[in-house]
Amino acid sequence: FIYYVFAFYDADIKNAKFGTVGCVALDKNGNIAAGTSTGGMTNKRWGRIGDAPIIGSGTYANNKTCGVSSTGWGEYFIRSQVAYDISAQMEYQQKSLKEATADVIQNKLTQLGGTGGVVALDKNGNMSFEFNTAGMYRASMNDKGELVVKIYKE
Repeated sequence: FIYYVFAFYDADIKNAKFGTVGCVALDKNGNIAAGTSTGGMTNKRWGRIGDAPIIGSGTYANNKTCGVSSTGWGEYFIRSQVAYDISAQMEYQQKSLKEATADVIQNKLTQLGGTGGVVALDKNGNMSFEFNTAGMYRASMNDKGELVVKIYKE
C-alpha cells in the first residue's frame, strides 16, 4: 500500500524569506539556551549567511548570566559583539539584565550607527526586550503559562 500525506502549502509563505526568528529558554535545571535564525535584512536575497546567528555577535548563552538572541543590522552586531557584551556586563560589572541590554542597545550599538534589538533571559527568569527601532515583534511566556505578544514600545 502507498500512503500519501498532504501538508498545507502556501507559495506566498514559501517565497517570503524575510526576518529573524530568535528564542531564549531557561530549563528547570538552570540551563540557558539561545538560538537565532535569520532571513537577513528586509528584501535582501535569501540564502545569505546571517550575521545575527553568529555566537557572541547576535546569539549567546551562559548559565552564569543570561541568554540572548538578536535581530538587526548584523555588521554592527559583529563589530560590538552585542550578545556577549550583555552577558559580560552582567558577569563582570554585576549589571542587571535590563541595565546591560539597555546599555548595549541604546548606547553602544546606537553610537556605532547600528539598529536592532534583543530578546534576553537571565538565570533567574527575568526577561528583557530591548530595541532601538520603532518596533520589534516579540513574545514571551512565563512559568505560569502567561503569554505576552507585542510589536511597539510601551
